[in-house]
Order: sequence, then C-alpha cells, then structure tokens
Amino acid sequence: MKRLRSMGRVALVAAAMCAVAAQPGLTGGQAGLPGLAGTARAAEEPSPYAFDPRAGRIEGAARISAAQQLEAGLTYRDSIGPGKKLFYRLDLDDAKNAYVSATAVPELGSRVGYGDKLTITVQDSDGGDCDSDQVRVPMSGEYPQPLTAYASRTLEGKKYGACREAGPYYVIVERQSKATSTQDAWDLELRYLSEPKLTAAGATEAPEDWPSASPEPPSGDSKPRAGGAGFTDAADLGGGEWTARIDPGESLFYRVPVSWGQQLFTSAELGGSEGKGVVGGALSLDVYNPARGLVGATETMSYNGEEKSLAPDPAPPVDYANRFGSTSGERAMRFAGWYYVRVSLSPEVGEKFGQKPYDLTLRVTVDGEAKDGPGYDGSAGEFDVSDDSLEQAAPPAPAEDSGTMKLVAAGGIGTGTVLLLGLGGWMLVARRQGRQV
Repeated sequence: MKRLRSMGRVALVAAAMCAVAAQPGLTGGQAGLPGLAGTARAAEEPSPYAFDPRAGRIEGAARISAAQQLEAGLTYRDSIGPGKKLFYRLDLDDAKNAYVSATAVPELGSRVGYGDKLTITVQDSDGGDCDSDQVRVPMSGEYPQPLTAYASRTLEGKKYGACREAGPYYVIVERQSKATSTQDAWDLELRYLSEPKLTAAGATEAPEDWPSASPEPPSGDSKPRAGGAGFTDAADLGGGEWTARIDPGESLFYRVPVSWGQQLFTSAELGGSEGKGVVGGALSLDVYNPARGLVGATETMSYNGEEKSLAPDPAPPVDYANRFGSTSGERAMRFAGWYYVRVSLSPEVGEKFGQKPYDLTLRVTVDGEAKDGPGYDGSAGEFDVSDDSLEQAAPPAPAEDSGTMKLVAAGGIGTGTVLLLGLGGWMLVARRQGRQV
C-alpha cells in the first residue's frame, strides 16, 4: 500500500510539473522571468534567423521561362549564391496590389562587406520594371545579419497601362558579393502578400502636414519581453518600455500593431559594460511595414561601453495615400497591420567588451486614435489590426491580491519556486501518511 501511494504521488508531481511547463506564455521574457531566458540564451549560440517553419521549398530559376509560381499569402524557402539571379513567377489580376519580400541570411561567422547586396525587382511580361528595391550590408556594421528588401506591383501611381494589366509578372532576386566576402550561398525567405483594391477612389496625394516631433518617452515600469529570431516568431509589443538581453552577433525581432491614423515611434538603448575601445555600428535598428518593407533608413550607433540609445526619424501616421509620398519612409507607411522592429548587435561588441548577453531596452509609442480603413473591396488580410492583435501586444495585467496563484504572481515567485513549494507539501503529506500506515 505504501509503495502504491508513493507511486501515485510521484505521478501527481510529474503531471503537475508537465502542466506548468506546458502553459503558454511561460518562456523567459514573456512570462516575466528574465533570469530563465538569460540562462537559456547564455548556453546557446545566437541564432542567425528563424525561418517560417511552414515555408514551402522552391527553387528559383535561372531564366524566366522556367520560373515557378508564387502563391499569395504563402512563404517560401530558397538559397542564392554570389553573382546569381533567380526568377519566380506571379500570375496577377487587374484588381489587387502584390508585394513580395526577400530576406537573405548570411551565415554567422562569414565575411561580408559593404559591397554585398541583395536586389529584388518585379517586372511585367515585356521586361519592364514595376518596382525595385535594394539592401546592402551597412558600412557602419559589416557583419552577418539578415538583409530584407521588397518590391511591388501596384495599380496606382503608374502611367496608364504600365504594370496594371492582368497576366504573368516576374520576381527577380539578385545577389552581389565582393571577392573578399565568403562565397557560400545565403538562405532566402520569400513572402508574397496581396492587397485588394478600394471600393471607391481615394486621395492621390500623400498628406503633407503630420507630427514630426517625437513624443515623451513612455512612462511606467519596464516589462521583460524576449525577442524572436525572425519575422515569423517576432515577439508582440504594445506601447511602453520593454527589456531584453541580446548577445553579440544576434538579431532580435519584435512586432507592433499600428492602425490607420496611428503613428509609430521606437527607440533602442544598449546597457553599459566594462571594457575598452569603440565599436562603430555596434547596434542597429530597423522598422519594417507589414509587407516587410523598410521604413526609412537603418539606424546605427557606436558603442564605447557606456549606456547609449538610438531612435529612427519619425515617420508619418499610417495612411493609404502615403504610397504617393516623396520619400521611401513615407511610402512605406501605406497600410495598417503588424510593424516589425529588428535590433542587431555587432559581434565586435563581444570581442571588446565580453562575450555575454547585454541589456537592451526598447521604448515604443503608438500615438493617435485609430481610424477606419480606406474601404477595401474584400478582406484586408494582414493589412489590418484586429482586436486579437491588440490583446496580444498589450502588456501583462497586474495580478490581483486574491487566490493562491494570483498571490504567487504578485509576489514575483518564479515557476521553479512554485514547483518546489508544491513538492515540499506533497513530501510532508507523504511522511505523515507513511507514519500512520
């Protein structure tokens, strides 16, 4: 009997531990357990990029006639060597805009330079360019990091007939690398999104009068939130101050829901560290729109061991008519949805100031009242902000002072402590019952 009772108690303990471990949201940053996240990160090498696990494999063709078709709403995996040009096909109607992004990922530890670049172009069947974008390794941060560019076929803003007709279009992804750079292939992630036309004609000029001054930094206590390693697993953020740990050579991804009429402000701060020297381009910060188009320019800063921050120039509030703007930063703020923030830390920081996780603080402000959308003729898809998106990005609500688990949460007792207390209670009961048998 005593043995059976002991086995039963062990089973209960194991079940309880599994139940706690399986609860969603109990990863280091999102559960408010930065210590656990830091321990896990310290034991692993930085991840260069987390590809979409649902992405299908595709092989870019060396010529247009052999190009394989991309489907809207799907993500694809491929790779590209230096000096290569890959072709993919789009079959488009005359009612939707198309956006295709390419993210290239050089291997960690490989050599890259300012001359290394990725170009993406959308062409019509006559070989005319509809749109093109290029991204290169920053001169102030020559180290392996994800490179993302996007191009589109849009129905507005072009001369009559150009890139507006239904039919085949082609996506061309091209890589150029210096002879001194590592010549290994770069992994590629391709994403194709479709945007429906409007039910009625809207403005054809971008707003010129919008707030260009940054607001006051968000107030209140900071909240831990570990970043993701790619667009697909980017951690959700709302307005406020968020903290994380970042390793040298690592890129962290976050996403923020921004509705029509709202303006996004971000900044990143790198904590201080002992050591000597100066690292140029130590920290970089990029903001991307829901189609993974870069908003403005990449912001970088040098680092000498003292706490330092950087912030992108303000971009306009989200507006459909921004696509007619005069700068790429204005044009990128053309639709609502999840906006992505990527922060990268140079591996040189580890060489001069120590191979360890560094304190990172992100400050996010989403300013302005949300407005109704422009009126799409069909589902907006990813170009919208749902109530679920807002709930995902909201900071955790403070625990109430009632109930056992609420009291534990309010006291800041970690999951491991709860398990130990539970085990201690079970052991005490077991001893008492054992003495009674």
